[in-house]
Amino acid sequence: MADRIKIGLVGSGAVARAVHLPILTRRSDLFDVVAICDPSTHSSQLAAERFGVSRTHSRLDDMLETGDIDAVMATHSGSHTPTILAAFAAGSHIFSEKPLAYTRGEIEAIKTASDGRQVMVGYMKAYDPAVVAAANYLAELPEIRSIEVVVLHPTAEAQLSSSELEPPQPAPAAATHIAPDESDLLEVALGPAASTLGDVYSGVLLGSISHDLAVMRALGTSLEMVDNAKLSEHDSGHRSVTLTGTSDGGADVSIRWHYLPEYPAYREEVRFHTDAGSVEVIFPAPYLLRAPTELRVTTSTDDGARLTLERSPEEAFERELVAFAELVTAGTPPKDGIAAGMADVITTQKIAVALAESAGIEIGGEAAGETR
Repeated sequence: MADRIKIGLVGSGAVARAVHLPILTRRSDLFDVVAICDPSTHSSQLAAERFGVSRTHSRLDDMLETGDIDAVMATHSGSHTPTILAAFAAGSHIFSEKPLAYTRGEIEAIKTASDGRQVMVGYMKAYDPAVVAAANYLAELPEIRSIEVVVLHPTAEAQLSSSELEPPQPAPAAATHIAPDESDLLEVALGPAASTLGDVYSGVLLGSISHDLAVMRALGTSLEMVDNAKLSEHDSGHRSVTLTGTSDGGADVSIRWHYLPEYPAYREEVRFHTDAGSVEVIFPAPYLLRAPTELRVTTSTDDGARLTLERSPEEAFERELVAFAELVTAGTPPKDGIAAGMADVITTQKIAVALAESAGIEIGGEAAGETR
């Protein structure tokens, strides 16, 4: 392998153009983006021109058969399983945006095909300086008694308003799409509930709440049991998923996810409460590079309480990609890999079972076998 890792990027949508390509370009000491693959030639050419990438492809096989790619970054939407399996066959290492896949069967196939290779799943919050510091603070506090998550999610357009991205044109109907037909996979995951809960499962649970599951994992805990869950939908387009449960350490867990189209700014708060104090992590919009995450730690003193506030401009996405470089060059295991992808699918299927139960919806598929 040359000094720089030769990257093939699969998917040139918002996250690729607003986040990954700017960082990959800036970190030219580590990476050389040699090709971009997307069924939308307009989107891939737009990205290639902006970031100085020499080759574009509309088919993944065409990109991989050149033989000059050390690692593949799957940043497209949908399940990433076909991209990962194709990259494995070509001998490439893998960075996969979340979700890794929609079903346990897919992840078993990835594990079988990996043949010793590792996959990094794109949970950048696990590399956030505030999360790393939070882990150190929690290690000094008693056991966690309560975990609270609140996500206020405006439109994607609102989140991208400061990125100055040109809107890509849709791919032509004849294009070979990267992701498979999601409806088949969602039916495997949820059975008959896929028709009503499929987009919640893929877009809200695996597409957004999975980030909070990754933060919990980075801080040494996980959502073990789901007591109840509710989906609320309104004519205005507002949608909420709320759930309660128990962590593997016995802490009460509450997650409140709200889609609020007119809300002024994305906000995500994760709070851990113990008998001796609280650790709170407040995340900004994920597409705002160099926007610091805020860490608030409240502990008791002899005469009251102490509030410690920390912010760092160090970019979580960049730390994540540096870790990916270490995986490719030295085999350093990632914080979130195939096992984490499987854990997320199992947990989100537990949540889906609770959502179906509260709504009186029949559920089947893989989720039917989950004990929540």
